[in-house]
Amino acid sequence: MAVLVLNASYEPLNVVTVQRAIILLLKDKAQLVEAAEALWRSEHQSVPVPLVIRLLAYVRLPHRWQLPVSRRGVLARDQYTCQYCGAMPGRQSLTIDHLVPRSRGGGRTWLNLVAACAPCNRRKGGRLPAEAGLRLLREPFVPRILALALVEPGPQQDRWAKYLAGS
Repeated sequence: MAVLVLNASYEPLNVVTVQRAIILLLKDKAQLVEAAEALWRSEHQSVPVPLVIRLLAYVRLPHRWQLPVSRRGVLARDQYTCQYCGAMPGRQSLTIDHLVPRSRGGGRTWLNLVAACAPCNRRKGGRLPAEAGLRLLREPFVPRILALALVEPGPQQDRWAKYLAGS
């Protein structure tokens, strides 16, 4: 299980393990924002299992910092959905498509890569989406935060949605 870490300003920063989150809570470096119904028990105390914590001290992030492009990041940004037909075949069945094919000078950038199911990717081939008669459901964008790329689909993601919405 993973825990979403928010900055003191409630911006999503990272995703950590439950153990790391509990250590931050016990050291008074973070505050519990949302918890599961379960308890984490030790010999001397019980702590609610955190789902979302907020750091008490503000962590300044460099403005020019950019998340490196990766398959995992592109799939997470596109919510594991084909950007041409809207299919959700699962992470293993999705491919990464270059909007401007590499053969035409397209690079490996956030704005040139999208998640696509295998049939749509084959249909597009080495052409531009318009040439293949395909339209994007959503324009690609550069993720602003690390947490977006680390969030995997799961039960905790529904509880995190309100914190990730503005990102």
